[in-house]
Amino acid sequence: MNIIFRKLLLIPSILFFNSCHPQADNNNTVISVKTTLGDLKIKLYDDTPLHRDNFIFLINKGFYTNISFHRVIKDFMVQVGDPSSNPLPLKELPDSIETYTIPAEINTNHFHKKGALAAARRSTTENPEMRSSGTQFYIVQGVRYNDAELNRAQFLINSNIKQTIFNKFLKEVSDSIRQSGYKSNDTEIQEIASFKMFDYLTLNKDYVIPEDHREVYKSTGGVPRLDGTYTVFGEVIEGLDVVDKIAGVKTDSNDKPLIAVKILRIKISRN
Repeated sequence: MNIIFRKLLLIPSILFFNSCHPQADNNNTVISVKTTLGDLKIKLYDDTPLHRDNFIFLINKGFYTNISFHRVIKDFMVQVGDPSSNPLPLKELPDSIETYTIPAEINTNHFHKKGALAAARRSTTENPEMRSSGTQFYIVQGVRYNDAELNRAQFLINSNIKQTIFNKFLKEVSDSIRQSGYKSNDTEIQEIASFKMFDYLTLNKDYVIPEDHREVYKSTGGVPRLDGTYTVFGEVIEGLDVVDKIAGVKTDSNDKPLIAVKILRIKISRN
């Protein structure tokens, strides 16, 4: 199997985005977020309805009030939504990374430009279906890229997508064999998954970063290497300077801000 898989790594990767129609801007929900470092206005995409509706549910429950940004990495992103960061956590909403997830809604229309709102998740090794955290999300800061850097990012995107799909096949084959009652070893499982991967790759092309996305990454910035494996379900339409302020705070060795940066209030300003 190892020889087969090594050969597969040389085969062009695939496009693993769900295709969907561009969002209708005049219908998207807009939310207002007041933080200790300033205010944000965020548009939620209508064509990621599972994430949109879950987010609205949490807002109406008051889940995000007093929650802190618990992971901040300058030139990358700011992350929030861990229930344990709230001094008065809501017990009926468990830690989303472990127990509360949503099916991925990944598509080519949305990408990790500066200000993109996306769902956190566990690694693809543990989570090959790329299911999103129910409560934790991040906002992209990122940096600007040139064409050479975008080409490298495109290669990494395809590698990540390919590895994610292979992990998914491994899980499917393992589950199927276990349910059948047939006893097999890891080598057999990997060989079957490799043949499934080969068939899949022959029917799909490499992902290519669209030209309009490239222009945004070059002019405004972002984190293109995350495209295709995380669900982007909204974007900041006002307050990118506040994202920069949050991303610029001092942090400890675990990327946690030394002084708490909190969401004070979040509300729906337009449906």
